[in-house]
Amino acid sequence: MVNVPRLVIAAPSSGSGKTTIATGLMRAFADAGLVVSPHKVGPDYIDPGYHALAAGRPGRNLDAWLCGPERIGPLFLHGAAGADVAVVEGVMGLFDGASGQGELASTAHVAKLLRAPVVLVVDASAQSRSVAALVHGFASWDPEVRVAGVILNKVGSDRHEELLREALGGAGVPVLGAVRRAGTVHTPSRHLGLIPVAERRTEALDAVAEQAARVREGCDLEALLALARSAPPLADGSWTPATAPHPANGPRPVVAVAGGPAFTFTYTEHTELLTAAGAEVVTFDPLRDESLPDNTRALVIGGGFPEVYAPELTANEPLRKAIRALAEAGAPVAAECAGLLYLCRSLDGKPMCGVLPADARMSERLTLGYREAVALADNPLAAAGTRVRGHEFHRTVTEPGAGAAPAWGVTHPARRVEGFVQGGVHASYLHTHWAGVPDAAARLVVAARQW
Repeated sequence: MVNVPRLVIAAPSSGSGKTTIATGLMRAFADAGLVVSPHKVGPDYIDPGYHALAAGRPGRNLDAWLCGPERIGPLFLHGAAGADVAVVEGVMGLFDGASGQGELASTAHVAKLLRAPVVLVVDASAQSRSVAALVHGFASWDPEVRVAGVILNKVGSDRHEELLREALGGAGVPVLGAVRRAGTVHTPSRHLGLIPVAERRTEALDAVAEQAARVREGCDLEALLALARSAPPLADGSWTPATAPHPANGPRPVVAVAGGPAFTFTYTEHTELLTAAGAEVVTFDPLRDESLPDNTRALVIGGGFPEVYAPELTANEPLRKAIRALAEAGAPVAAECAGLLYLCRSLDGKPMCGVLPADARMSERLTLGYREAVALADNPLAAAGTRVRGHEFHRTVTEPGAGAAPAWGVTHPARRVEGFVQGGVHASYLHTHWAGVPDAAARLVVAARQW
């Protein structure tokens, strides 16, 4: 059994302020000298970047849809190894999970899997006595979910706080903080949510520091830490990259992984899995680097915002040509979402790498949700017939021409084909978490060695 102090920061709905409170709490604990392990329920890539900035450790996702409920505890223990306390930020409302799948992948589901106490962040800006009914409802809805405290957010005044605390006096859930309404913390957003840390690091540091100051001023840190320490031990089933399938020992091929401000969407475990499978992982920035890393044998281009940086990506013609030459030579290339756009002929009319027979453009429509899919052809990440769970999150569309086979047959929520397989290239809008696709990293490394 392993005893890791832990809290889940949840809310009745999106927009209640749980990201601000969770990030501020991570930083406040870290500033107090604690080693903090930051986690995020769900597939989101952006919040973990702010968590990492606050805690000084990689932000990690806990998604029961992408990775399976059985891996949530082990992935948590892997990420929290050596930490004094873990803070887990929830997703959406406490009980909101995968559409049509009951509690699956909800914050409540993950809290139960982790046997973790839940602190409910309530937007109190437009209520007083009614807050007690709200908290009582959430605390009593599922007796297996331990709602053990409330943080009142966006409180207007001392009198407002007094009314809220008085109302909650008989609700049976202690108030662990009351954070004042404030307009000084600015975390700007655009079409897919918050702007990633990599694009505004200095301003993000200031915002995180201010969030921590507000949490320290309004919350009982000692009570929150005591609550975290009340979590019971977890069974010692820690997941590690070494437990995933990996090829026999051999040469360590260089796997180039796109990074920088345009390509910020990746899961921490992907690099760990590639390294454990025998790769030498080298990061490069398509906005700055005019060539791929020396001796590149495979390429991974994850998600991000190439539409924001399309002029700069177009201007880096030497790198675009190098990527096209690598793909045409048959090297394994795995591209997700932003990577797919970058491999197209064009993005909003601006030239991209020209690897795929497709053009991409921005759209008014947001495509968002969990998906089930099956690989339609052998590719660097999966053998034909492999079933995976993933998610989509984009406001772009591609207009394909002839010449490439589809990568996935999406089976849920609607049947369709998606993505491209062409030579050694696998490109798709579908994001997957490789801890839930056990062979992915090993297949890529084997393909890199064979190329």
